[in-house]
Amino acid sequence: MRPGRRAVTFGLLAAGLGACGQRTGFGASAGGLAPAPDPDVIPIENPGWRGWVQSFLPRARAAGVSQETLDRAFDGAGYLPGVIERDRNQTEFTRTLEDYLNITASEDKVATGREQVARWRSTLDAIEARYGVEAEVVAAVWGVESQYGARRGEFPVVSALSTLAYDGRRGAFFEQQLVSALKTLQRGDVAPSRMTGSWAGAMGHTQFIPTSYQSLAVDFDGDGRRDIWSEDPTDALASTANYLARNGWRRGQPWGQEITSANPGSGGTVITPQPGGPSFRVFHNFNVIKRYNNSTNYAIGVGHLSDRLAGAGPLRGAFPPDRYGMTKEQRQALQARLTAAGYDTGGTDGVIGSNSRAAISAFQAARGLPVTGDPSLELLRLLG
Repeated sequence: MRPGRRAVTFGLLAAGLGACGQRTGFGASAGGLAPAPDPDVIPIENPGWRGWVQSFLPRARAAGVSQETLDRAFDGAGYLPGVIERDRNQTEFTRTLEDYLNITASEDKVATGREQVARWRSTLDAIEARYGVEAEVVAAVWGVESQYGARRGEFPVVSALSTLAYDGRRGAFFEQQLVSALKTLQRGDVAPSRMTGSWAGAMGHTQFIPTSYQSLAVDFDGDGRRDIWSEDPTDALASTANYLARNGWRRGQPWGQEITSANPGSGGTVITPQPGGPSFRVFHNFNVIKRYNNSTNYAIGVGHLSDRLAGAGPLRGAFPPDRYGMTKEQRQALQARLTAAGYDTGGTDGVIGSNSRAAISAFQAARGLPVTGDPSLELLRLLG
């Protein structure tokens, strides 16, 4: 826990908010000390947030949330400054399609996805039979959203959503999501301690926001709970198929295709998301994927990954050099050479993210160069 941070514990009785105290449950385990949690997921005391919660409680009760649910939900909740930092710095909106596909449909992601499809084949086939959404499409959403369940998010959802609602930039939206999250707790689908997700409150294997969960999540395994948080992804995968089906998915029809000289195709709409890069012909199911996330890169990422999981090869078209004049292969070589020189980039995917920039900066500082963190052909030469 960061120095000076205190967690908030509420006793939301009829009299209102209780006193702030030290949150328990972190750090100790039956076998000794547990790994320290990410400080960004630990709530802290914030009088403004606490006042906002006090004003929110009557609105929540009027919306049908019981006092008992509020007591349980806000016990241990608090303000999360890391959520606000992330809300202000959403880099996914500036990624090129090339970088996005390098992350979402890398060879490692494809290999892992094929393993997961094989492992869950009978479940995915049953889901496809009921909802009419191909197994590989459902698995691709799973892969893009949480790396096949490996990264489901550790932010306590009530704290994250109340922080965002209090912050006010999209206050009405996040208050609506908070009320839906509280109704999920009231229904008994998940305990407050297990209701974790992304910084923006998206939950489970396939990252449902609370309102979508309320309307479209399903109990596919028949245990009486719509459990998208469990290690078993069954309910989450079925919920995703239901979401796509309810939004008009057409079984047996492609989302789109890359346009090549050998396969120019016909119909649909032609798009070139990255100037100088591959062009695609997209169809009805492309727009259905966008109902899950209204991003062209996202829809192409899911569609292309689903094709790869079904056995297709990589894109045939090349992307142009980036704004630094470097191709993907040159960026990968730069990452590999930096790591070999002792400046770990955290991988060689060709995406110049925060780890790569930190490694470049460290190398530049050690060589007495201007510290920019930017890749360049000159750096590649110096490392050669």
